Amino acid sequence: MKIESSSFGTTKDGSKVTAYTVTNSKGAYMTAIDYGAVLKNLGMPGKDGSIIDVVLGYDDVASYELNPPHFGATIGRNGNRIEGGAFSLDGTDYQLAKNENDRNNLHSGPDGYEFRMWEAAADEAAGSITFSLVSPDGDQGFPGEFRVSVTYTLTEDNGVEIVYRGVSDHTTVANMTNHSYFNLNGHDSGLIMKHKLQIAAEGYVPVDEYAIPYGTVESVEGTPFDFRTAKEIERDAFAQDEQLAHTGGFDHNFALDGSGFRKVAHAEGDVSGITMDVYTDLPGVQFYAGNAISGPVGKGGCDYQKRSGFCLETQYFPNSVNVLAFESPKLQEGEEYSTKTCYVFGIDG
Repeated sequence: MKIESSSFGTTKDGSKVTAYTVTNSKGAYMTAIDYGAVLKNLGMPGKDGSIIDVVLGYDDVASYELNPPHFGATIGRNGNRIEGGAFSLDGTDYQLAKNENDRNNLHSGPDGYEFRMWEAAADEAAGSITFSLVSPDGDQGFPGEFRVSVTYTLTEDNGVEIVYRGVSDHTTVANMTNHSYFNLNGHDSGLIMKHKLQIAAEGYVPVDEYAIPYGTVESVEGTPFDFRTAKEIERDAFAQDEQLAHTGGFDHNFALDGSGFRKVAHAEGDVSGITMDVYTDLPGVQFYAGNAISGPVGKGGCDYQKRSGFCLETQYFPNSVNVLAFESPKLQEGEEYSTKTCYVFGIDG
């Protein structure tokens, strides 16, 4: 493994940002920056042998300071939505920012971890970069000082492993995720609608018009959300379906089959031949088909459009802190938070 660091500019408050690039013996590479612990680039070999960057992103810090779609972001303390931005833990009520439609909390609010400087440590032998952050008690409205790290590791078999660890000095919520947008044909190749996708989930989580779960898990059988067998994303994306109408397309959490660290999804680029297998120890994955991508011009001057990237965000279910029927993201005082997700890339055939 080889790790190189380089300057990636300066934030508006004067912090110097560093980019860390890990390259394996096959020429695959990943680049992450210490602003937001963001995954900026991910180069994987295509069927013609060329290395293709398969994640959407930006070429400058200023764009990441805006980053409306959350490209490559480390999301914390809580990914996805909390209804009304409010929850209760151990009899105490907490109020977070209502940063989505003045109604719900999305991705922990406008001061998410993706907009912070993290401490970075490189381990060349392991092919990894570890970013660390101290989130003080009351940060974003959450209780407890949360000491958290995220480690990105590039493996020799072209996998990207993401491990989150943390501990809080007060019972809190911990539901971290990575918000990378993938386009397996290349970040600048256009729409992802002809990608094939398979998700190992018998059930999904239906939502209301504000994308808040009803609190149930419903069968995917006979719905557009049946990805148990691989199909093109576009096949059912525009079906006449109330759930798709609520969110403008696929933007739903899937109740993953099984438990423990297991394979939960498979995607295939229709042009590049690049495949991606997803592994996690978490109960859910949010499949988002990039229905509302907007914002600054992307890498290489690419003007990303709606549905030019898709997300598979491993996590606890949205609003799970408020729904007893869902597995809870509650982290007890002094308990270690630890979870792992891995994206493994290959070539079809």
